[in-house]
Amino acid sequence: MNDIGKNATSEDYFILLGFSKWPHLEIILFVIILIFYLMTLIGNLFIIILSHLDAHLHTPMYFFLSNLSALDLCYTTSSIPQLLFNLWGPDKTISYAGCMVQLYFVLALGSTECVLLVVMSYDRYAAVCKPLHYTVLMHPRFCHLLALSSWVSGFAASVLHSSFTLWVPLCGHHQVDHFFCEVPALLQLSCADTHANELTLMVMSSVFVVIPLILILTSYGAIARAVLRMQSSAGLQKVFGTCGAHLMVVSLFFIPVMCIYLQPPTKNSQDKGKFIALFYTVVTPSLNPLIYTLRNKDVRGAVKRLIGHRSVT
Repeated sequence: MNDIGKNATSEDYFILLGFSKWPHLEIILFVIILIFYLMTLIGNLFIIILSHLDAHLHTPMYFFLSNLSALDLCYTTSSIPQLLFNLWGPDKTISYAGCMVQLYFVLALGSTECVLLVVMSYDRYAAVCKPLHYTVLMHPRFCHLLALSSWVSGFAASVLHSSFTLWVPLCGHHQVDHFFCEVPALLQLSCADTHANELTLMVMSSVFVVIPLILILTSYGAIARAVLRMQSSAGLQKVFGTCGAHLMVVSLFFIPVMCIYLQPPTKNSQDKGKFIALFYTVVTPSLNPLIYTLRNKDVRGAVKRLIGHRSVT
């Protein structure tokens, strides 16, 4: 770790320490992360392309799922290629501009995902609790507006948050104790009082983590009450199939995020935070396509229709 810090003489770049405390793990992590990254690319591109090609999947649920897949592709690509580069060789540097761009997109895409998961839970609420009004409630124009609002709110919030971090004066060593540029790790480099930034981080975490989670749980509370009144076993299976997948995705994303951003820092929290962040930036986006497509009759039917059409032509 000390060897890595010797060349940090310029303010034009940062040194991402990442997993340099455990050099014996770097090659193993490189292989594992590369596999998960390729799974993320293939799985999410598969959902986007299939949802676009098959007319039976032109529904609000798969429209939002395509947005989630595009979001996961962008989110992982904002940090994982840089991580793979740093794990592969001795060079752990990232330019100052590159770090700020990465910080902006990580914040923007993470915030967007929080809002989009709320929108997807509302879609499931409308489908289960208001089935007779579903087509009116989830009109295509309204769905596009909800998706656009998710993206705009996340990117707008990131402008504010990353700007606050950008103005913080830094000390001389520029060693970021993380594998990507994120707010808590950058604030540790500051020579000034960062209480205002920490308060901003807490407020933003509440707005984009706690409030969305409350709204999602409220939606599923209403869905649970509706399910208990259902008599049809086929209807129950369909509800559990679609809502269960979404709840699993919500859990895989929100639980790690809360462990990092809503807990007070401790002596070992930074090292634990790296591995937790590795989970929600690498593992979760690769699992989302599997969770939504496994045992999904709509997707299996779409694949069969696509293969059948190709064989006929």
